[in-house]
Amino acid sequence: MTDQIARNEKQLGAILRRARRQADLTQEALGNQIHLRQATVSRLEAGEPAVQLSTLMAALSALDLELVVRPRSKGSAAEIEDLF
Repeated sequence: MTDQIARNEKQLGAILRRARRQADLTQEALGNQIHLRQATVSRLEAGEPAVQLSTLMAALSALDLELVVRPRSKGSAAEIEDLF
């Protein structure tokens, strides 16, 4: 998987959904790996803002992903959307 930019919860959820599907996991299977219900994985992928940080970090770990924080790029909205 190449680097992807997420600037809001929905974009981050979409990245997680793509990674889960690339790993050939269902929401239920991912949830079982990190001891969460399928509905919680669904909420995470939908970008619902009430998901706990520990839930996000567990999902990233299970999908072999890491969170990188860096200064925001100055590209236009259209350029950022082209990354997705």
